[in-house]
Amino acid sequence: MRIKKLNLKNFRNYCDESIDFSDGMNVLYGRNAQGKTNCAEAVYYLCTGTSPRSKREKQLIKHGEEYAEISAIAEGRYGNIEIYAKIFENGREMRLNGNKIARNADVLGNLFSVFFSPHELRLIQDGPDERRRFLNVSISQLSRPYYVALARYNKILEQRNNLLKEKDLDAVYDSLPVWDEQLCKYAAIIAVKRAEYLDMLSPLAKSAHAFLTDGGEELSISPGRKYRGSEEEIRSRLYSELSENYERDIRLGFTGSGPHRDDMDIAIDGADAKTFASQGQMRTAALAVKLAEVGIFKELSGEYPVLVLDDVMSELDLPRRKKLVERTVGLQTILTCTHAERVLYGKETNKIRIEGGAVKR
Repeated sequence: MRIKKLNLKNFRNYCDESIDFSDGMNVLYGRNAQGKTNCAEAVYYLCTGTSPRSKREKQLIKHGEEYAEISAIAEGRYGNIEIYAKIFENGREMRLNGNKIARNADVLGNLFSVFFSPHELRLIQDGPDERRRFLNVSISQLSRPYYVALARYNKILEQRNNLLKEKDLDAVYDSLPVWDEQLCKYAAIIAVKRAEYLDMLSPLAKSAHAFLTDGGEELSISPGRKYRGSEEEIRSRLYSELSENYERDIRLGFTGSGPHRDDMDIAIDGADAKTFASQGQMRTAALAVKLAEVGIFKELSGEYPVLVLDDVMSELDLPRRKKLVERTVGLQTILTCTHAERVLYGKETNKIRIEGGAVKR
């Protein structure tokens, strides 16, 4: 899969610009705060329907404008794809090959993308929310049933949590079993899909990390084993767990059991990465996880995703930069940096200079 052309209008600091991408390495370079990351963000938005940087649509619109437009022409196994988004302050309109997309679920699975930026260190150093976010975004691109189950689970979870705060305890106890039955149905789908994904991710991340470090360190990812088994087994186990903890949940005012509490352990040489790893080790570990994600996309979809690397080179030493470039051979990569070093990227790289929200040709 590759993106051939990206069009930006009133997006962040861009007025009206088109960018042509080649099959291999595309280097967006220029001084800081010129719009390189904005371009990378637009690519990811079209692939996933979400921004990796902002939850508010209006922040994507150029100051003083009423809307932003981004679109891309891409090529995959089944021919060309054209995807378009018009973003307003309080909403958006998206189209795929000219047809309106009503749900975000219909955005996913058309263009695949793996995004890495310095902020991805959160995957290692922050709390479980960040690791669940990573799993949700990655698996949702590959599995529409997962995305649908996740959306329904979150909605039911919110309603259950609201119920737990009600003052009429008799009504709460009467209603909880009904919500729990639905909650467990979707929780089981989520748990099975996550387990399958993590079983693939762990060895691939370990291999990628060994490559980046020349075998100097060993990365291990251990998924939580609480919700393992078949969908029926997980559904039954979680239903019992919820039933046994009604008093606790009512006292706390929220649901204390379920896949929304999942986590995964990430260790380097057997030591917890969040606690003991240096910034450089965390960065390399997070990058290895992202490279493993690329491998999973290839294995499950049959084609490589677009790899978007935002400002990653400035944080790596030269040997690991060279290793990373070597690892990207064979897939389309969009990389942002301040200098397009020939010694690192080679002569055939598609170098694109960005200045003030415009391509300088």
